Amino acid sequence: MKLQDLTIKEFLDKTRGKDPVPGGGSISALCGALAASLGEMVTALTIGRKKYADVEGEMKEYAPIMEQARQNFLNFIDEDAEAYRLVFDAFKLPKDSENDIKLRNAEIQKATLQAAMVPLRVAETAVGIMSTIFEIGSKGNKNAVTDACVAMMCARTAALGAILNVRINLTSLEDKEKAQELEAKCMALQDEAQVKEASLLDMVTF
Repeated sequence: MKLQDLTIKEFLDKTRGKDPVPGGGSISALCGALAASLGEMVTALTIGRKKYADVEGEMKEYAPIMEQARQNFLNFIDEDAEAYRLVFDAFKLPKDSENDIKLRNAEIQKATLQAAMVPLRVAETAVGIMSTIFEIGSKGNKNAVTDACVAMMCARTAALGAILNVRINLTSLEDKEKAQELEAKCMALQDEAQVKEASLLDMVTF
């Protein structure tokens, strides 16, 4: 059974166990799914309300964006777990000869790069929906503005958590040029996530 198909309780029970998956990468993806779900909710609470008739068209455009992101994040939960397993399996390959060692190292590097790319996509997706969450929160149903804020914070957590998982894999990547390229992307995403989160939270007053 896929991790995304577990009940909340089953998922939490599996997370707290000795199995290293789901770990921080999958949890980051889950945070992204929560962000998208809350974004969808705010659009649903806005559409059909006379008070917000002037932004209904926008909300109808934002809803499917959040829906698609939610599904992507759910898939990332399992993709991250699978990426970890590929690294784990690569380390278990035989190293009885020089050829074995060479093949094993190649597989480890291939799996390590994949283990970095999955959370990078999580971070990119999370940062990618933050502008939409800002629009939803700033224009949508004011009674749900705090829900939009929580969506924004979940998206930030998804991005920053995923970036951590990219970086830990980059430390094992022998292709330093590729590692530097991915680190530059991480830095840009990290900065963008923090700015976008503040853009919504700073405008909310009670």
